[in-house]
Amino acid sequence: MNPLLVRLWPGLNLAAGSRIFVPLCGKSLDMVWLAEQGHHVVGVELSPVAVRAFFAENGLHAHKRRVGAFTQWQSGRISILCGDYFALRAVDIGAIDTVYDRAALTALPAMIRAQYLAQLKVITDDRSNIFLLTIEDAAENATLDEARAIDAEVFNLYAENFAIDLTFIDSVLEPDLNGPAGATQRAEYKAYRLRNHARDASY
Repeated sequence: MNPLLVRLWPGLNLAAGSRIFVPLCGKSLDMVWLAEQGHHVVGVELSPVAVRAFFAENGLHAHKRRVGAFTQWQSGRISILCGDYFALRAVDIGAIDTVYDRAALTALPAMIRAQYLAQLKVITDDRSNIFLLTIEDAAENATLDEARAIDAEVFNLYAENFAIDLTFIDSVLEPDLNGPAGATQRAEYKAYRLRNHARDASY
């Protein structure tokens, strides 16, 4: 389970019963924790092996049914749609209060991140907010202040539709797998709260 989720989620002040969408969810234990907070959790995952493992490893008995092009696995407050994220329709996931993106964005190749976000806009309500966790490599010549600012790509992808709050940063030196032996590179673990402009305008 992601410790940043446990630490920062309460600050979102979401009501019990809120519907949370977890794209590219894999078999993340974060979904179990979110359900334990009283939320309804909807994930999407391409691999049936990962979906089956999630329910088996957590001792959850899932009911399966077809939902559009997907197989829905459901147990209590948790449902996972098994299939291609890019084939999802809004009707498949229903109304969503908050999207929990645990590095799904940064795990994707840079060339399809805009497509990922465009699909997210299609399938979620224009009142849906996003809680985004990223792992960002600091640019080689970046100052600490530059590395710890809102990432330029995050800004370019989201600023048109969301107010971006950078709520947490942890700067960590990690092994540089592309460098010589013993080389390190600074990685920035960040949490963003993205508040939908349309939602703010409705208040």
